[in-house]
Amino acid sequence: MKKDYKKMSTTELTAQRDKLRKELLDLRMNKVVGHLDNPLALRNVRRDIARLNTLIHAQEIGIAKVSK
Repeated sequence: MKKDYKKMSTTELTAQRDKLRKELLDLRMNKVVGHLDNPLALRNVRRDIARLNTLIHAQEIGIAKVSK
């Protein structure tokens, strides 16, 4: 689910990160219950959250350009 995160603004990145965090919580709850269809989805969502955190941090410290 690699997307064009580099083209997003900081507010869009944080909104996407919050959405993915909620999705991760839902996946973890489904794993506990035992109804997880795709176990690799947990890994993919965690990695997407890490990508977003990296881009947000890079924009905050001025390494990456902020899109508007």
